[in-house]
Amino acid sequence: MQPILEIKDVHKSFGPLEVLKGISLQAQPGDVVSLIGSSGSGKSTLLRCINMLEVPNAGSIAIDGEQIALSPEGPERQPTDTEQLRRVRSELGMVFQSFNLWSHMTILENVMEAPLRVQKRDRKEVEAHARELLEKVGIGDKADAFPAQLSGGQQQRAAIARALCINPKVMLFDEPTSALDPELEVEVLRVIKMLAEEGRTMILVTHDMKFAREVSDKVIFLHLGKIEEEGTVDEVFGATKSERLRQFLSAAGHN
Repeated sequence: MQPILEIKDVHKSFGPLEVLKGISLQAQPGDVVSLIGSSGSGKSTLLRCINMLEVPNAGSIAIDGEQIALSPEGPERQPTDTEQLRRVRSELGMVFQSFNLWSHMTILENVMEAPLRVQKRDRKEVEAHARELLEKVGIGDKADAFPAQLSGGQQQRAAIARALCINPKVMLFDEPTSALDPELEVEVLRVIKMLAEEGRTMILVTHDMKFAREVSDKVIFLHLGKIEEEGTVDEVFGATKSERLRQFLSAAGHN
């Protein structure tokens, strides 16, 4: 089966600081891949490289068999096909730590914006889809509210609905609950778990080891910009090979 996401030997530096030192991974359709590791290990940078919010200095990224066109390797590297980049980005749903909703738009307008503007879809069809997704994430009654009128957990669920409304091939989650109080975290995790059970392909940066264990098909432990260990939940959490990973799990309170 062709991977839905394939990352090959990706490097990324910011000035003299090398954050990613040759990362390769694959995700098959329906895989939930959790990226775990200490702060500064490169998890969020890797996620941002997938949709070219950060351009890797070396290596390649392919979505559903299509490699993103990039200029020659080096610090000034850039995407070379703007039309392809726009299209590929519209196949990736991204959910950030901070909800990134447009404050001047209602929740419904936020969810509808990308399908209308980027994908040029029919307004009536998009509105029906957006309302359906807001119901699905449990905030159907907030469609006409503005972001400032919602709790953090409700805003993050709106952000998830917005990412889903473009019908993405891959969902990218960057610490989606790190800005939330514990009781609000639960409602967001419940939505992500529901998406995992539906068979959506997801790459998830998380600090929540219990949640990673519950939802993941594959877990990747990043340490100092490299993959230190990867495998199934049982392999990574139950038969840990790396001493560094053992220390990390112990510090995270994972038994």
